[in-house]
Amino acid sequence: MTMTQLELARKGITTPAMEAVAKTENLSPEEVRAAVAAGEAVIPLNPAHKNCEAVGVGRMFATKINANLGRSITHSGKGDELEKLKIALDAGADFVMDLSVGSDDLKAIRQGMLDNSPKPLGTVPVYETISRLEGDIPQMDPRFLLDVIKAQAEQGVDFMTLHAGLLLKHIPVAMKRKMGIVSRGGAIMAEWMMENRRENPLYERWDEVMDILAEHDVTVSLGDGLRPGCLADASDAAQFAELDTLAELVERCRKRGVQVMVEGPGHVPLNQIRMNMERQQEVCKKAPFYVLGPVVTDIAPGYDHIVSAIGAAEAATYGASLLCYVTPAEHLGLPDGEEVHQGCIAYKIAAHAGDVARGLKGARNRDDEMAAARESFDWDRQFALSLDPVRAKSRWLKTRAFADEAHSDDHCSMCGKQFCAVRTSRRIRTLSESL
Repeated sequence: MTMTQLELARKGITTPAMEAVAKTENLSPEEVRAAVAAGEAVIPLNPAHKNCEAVGVGRMFATKINANLGRSITHSGKGDELEKLKIALDAGADFVMDLSVGSDDLKAIRQGMLDNSPKPLGTVPVYETISRLEGDIPQMDPRFLLDVIKAQAEQGVDFMTLHAGLLLKHIPVAMKRKMGIVSRGGAIMAEWMMENRRENPLYERWDEVMDILAEHDVTVSLGDGLRPGCLADASDAAQFAELDTLAELVERCRKRGVQVMVEGPGHVPLNQIRMNMERQQEVCKKAPFYVLGPVVTDIAPGYDHIVSAIGAAEAATYGASLLCYVTPAEHLGLPDGEEVHQGCIAYKIAAHAGDVARGLKGARNRDDEMAAARESFDWDRQFALSLDPVRAKSRWLKTRAFADEAHSDDHCSMCGKQFCAVRTSRRIRTLSESL
């Protein structure tokens, strides 16, 4: 019988996955085991996902990033998603999610991602449920949804977003918003509840759901079906009512031995992010927080990777453990390969900035090494240390093409040799040492 990482940790057993995470994070295996046992860290790792790396999520670890992939009814396919998967992994994604909908080939697309991803893979099972449904959303059979969850768990999915905390009583509150419900999964569940005048079937059958997840050690990511979709709706009664229900589900998961993390808001003004992060950590008793952005202004379509990375850095500083990337295509369409790359890099920047700001041990080492490389004009070392080495070097070469080849590497690429402040600083240092 499979035991989850949480169950093993509580028995005092340090697993190979915990040891691998400890090595990556420069911690002791016991520190990792204790965090998993307390529910303050998770290691999404379905034994059926072969050749998958153990990746830890929690505040004691470096902040991780997730890349959302997947086809829509009108765009992309299996081959395209595998190409984008490679781009995301090459750019440093720690997790990936397959959010594909509307295809008869969903299982094959997901299997392709599982086969080609050494990083944990997540899904939103209700998407496949609706895609395979004959009829409209209100006709969804809750038993069929559980069957899809089970089939995906058996296939090897490492973590699943389940919108179990959005209750019938929350919907009228959400309908007072400017934008209502913007979560795709949340909207599906809310419409089903309203049409059938029944409670959320995932909430009602949560014990059955946990049985499936525990059997395959699938980490549940409690979906925020009432996340705000614009600044006007941020931090409202609907959002926090759902958060309180998610806290209840966190406790139930922990008691059952199911690893659990909590998803967080999408559009939040910059001055409200810290409060949101700290509130979740308090209410959900330090369960790892997985946030989308947050997007800090609503008026920058085409640049939402930048807008949201600003919020993501703040979120990482004050409570988030996993950041779901946003690409330049957000609000406009599915991202292409270049946009996937841009989203990943923007979020690697945000995650690292947050780790430095919160004083995570060792987080600033790379920055200090970069400073030394810049001071010594060690360009190859600078490129090696950068988050996007290919772009950094190609941009430098563009400048170098206009420089004097004999002296192009010993001064600032922006200032030129005569006005290079670093060269001047060296002369000043020599003068100061002679005093």
